[in-house]
Amino acid sequence: GRAQDPRTRRTRAAVVEAATTLFLRQGYQGTSTDDIARLAGVSKRTLYNNFGDKERLFTEIILGITVTAEQLADELAAELHHAEDVPAAVGDVAHRLLDAVTRPLVLQLRRLLIAEARRLPDLAREYYRAAPGRVLGALADALGSLAERGALVVPDPQRAADHFAFLVLGATLDRAMFEGEQSVPSDAELRRTADEATRAFLAAYGPR
Repeated sequence: GRAQDPRTRRTRAAVVEAATTLFLRQGYQGTSTDDIARLAGVSKRTLYNNFGDKERLFTEIILGITVTAEQLADELAAELHHAEDVPAAVGDVAHRLLDAVTRPLVLQLRRLLIAEARRLPDLAREYYRAAPGRVLGALADALGSLAERGALVVPDPQRAADHFAFLVLGATLDRAMFEGEQSVPSDAELRRTADEATRAFLAAYGPR
């Protein structure tokens, strides 16, 4: 009941927003609960009552991304499962996946988590399982379904999903992770990357 209280929701949202801002600006280690409480306009006691400690707050922020990733995985898989025009559907999935992964907040939080993976290995594993791993698993299931229909030739659906993801994301994501969000190409360039990745994938896995 307390969690549904509008005041509690507003307080939690303010703390999450403040913590996210500070984690990205100062890093996880460089941010204190005092800093977060001050920016959120709440007491430290309120922060601890709602989140327990800084690690649990950071965990909630990181795993919040996975909710979006899980929804995206389900949507992409459904689009491929029910596709009538398979090349067009594969191209649309490629573009949506590339757009989702190169969003600034996703890149920033992903970079922050990698920096803390040694201290928080369980969180890093859970993020991978629920975000990249979930998307790859959903793609593998969908590609296997298309192979059963004869729309693709996919001897190993999981390997095919890995190939698809790397063709779509590999170079762009690597560059953005190291060089920052300013290196993310324009929408037109992302579309071209997705289209080229789709052609390469279909050349390898399209029906003979």
